[in-house]
Amino acid sequence: MSTETNALDYNGRSRVFKIFSGLVLTVFAVIWVVPLLFAVDTSLKPEGEIAAHPTSWWSDHFSFDAYHKVIDGTPILTWYINSFIIATLTVVLTVAVSSMIGFALAQTRFAGRGGVFAFVLAGLLIPGQILALPLYQIVQSMHLLNTYWAMVLPAAAAPIAVFIFESFFSGLPRELIEAARIDGASWFGIYWRVCLPLCRPAISAVSIFTFVASWNNFLWPLLVLSNVKQMTIPVGMSAVSSGFGILYAQLMATAVLGALPLFVVFLLFQRHIVQGVARTGIK
Repeated sequence: MSTETNALDYNGRSRVFKIFSGLVLTVFAVIWVVPLLFAVDTSLKPEGEIAAHPTSWWSDHFSFDAYHKVIDGTPILTWYINSFIIATLTVVLTVAVSSMIGFALAQTRFAGRGGVFAFVLAGLLIPGQILALPLYQIVQSMHLLNTYWAMVLPAAAAPIAVFIFESFFSGLPRELIEAARIDGASWFGIYWRVCLPLCRPAISAVSIFTFVASWNNFLWPLLVLSNVKQMTIPVGMSAVSSGFGILYAQLMATAVLGALPLFVVFLLFQRHIVQGVARTGIK
């Protein structure tokens, strides 16, 4: 009797928890989705109606006129290309550098390993804005302003990416490493041929997070990219905002166009994001 009662209590609590979780997720989904829908709605309305009724959701004259004006009046396609090239280079370099650092911290033993790992963790606590001025001085001294490398190199050794790779490599069976060492493989050979093919979920998660962060980055490209033809989407959007003033339909159109590629990336790779965050080793 007690066993049946415990099972009923457990099922009841589980059902209540699922309902509560569903309600919480629904509330947060509404909070996140409503501003997006409002931006799309505003971008499709005439400027006169927006000025007269800024909070209204309905219009009798929905059109894509604001999108046509943004595409025809700005080099947004060039900004797309710049953002894509910078984000792709950043992903490749970040995965390469961070995975090697994570492998070294997880599978090798050397003097000062604990201090290096503590230094990496400390990087998670330092806001990026604090490093903007010294990084700018370094990039300027290297004559890299208004180049893609000014955007890519500072993001190569991301602390969060190093932490993800270190956690994943630490979960790999030690027997794999020892067997490869017995067979005479070098440390780089173990990293490249044994460990790296096993950490595809971590690579996917780091790649997606890095791509999104690079695409959305605003402060750093605003500092190092002054040439209009070198601008990324966020910096270009700020230039559009300054030029259009209070033309809210065009402002919202640029925001929607800038965010559209990220939605595509998320829809295509959301499963890899979950796997990369959830898995820290081989089950």
